[in-house]
Amino acid sequence: MTHVPKRRASGELEAMVMDVLWDDETWLIPAEVHARLPRRPPLAYTTVMTILTRLWEKGMLDRRPEGRAYAYQPVCTREEWAAQRMLDILETAGDRGAALHHFADEIGRREASQLRLLLEQRRRK
Repeated sequence: MTHVPKRRASGELEAMVMDVLWDDETWLIPAEVHARLPRRPPLAYTTVMTILTRLWEKGMLDRRPEGRAYAYQPVCTREEWAAQRMLDILETAGDRGAALHHFADEIGRREASQLRLLLEQRRRK
């Protein structure tokens, strides 16, 4: 039986690259990002360059020339990015209300309490 490598989930590579950039908290060139990524399974250097370029084109990264390469840095926090990803996924839902209902059913009591507080503060504005 042939072993078929498991495919990564949509956005997983982008998340891995963003984690490296957030954890380092400085400008990194593609070679530095590549060196900091997990080795299993191996990821090609050109793939890292492609991911960085795509994230820059999406507005998730700033970039500046550094020698013969570009150095990259996130334009938002990890939490802001997570919120944007949640909004992007919600956009794909056929019934946004139903999707929110399922989300509310799945979050823990603490997260539900935080969400209620935030919604109440928003309502008062």
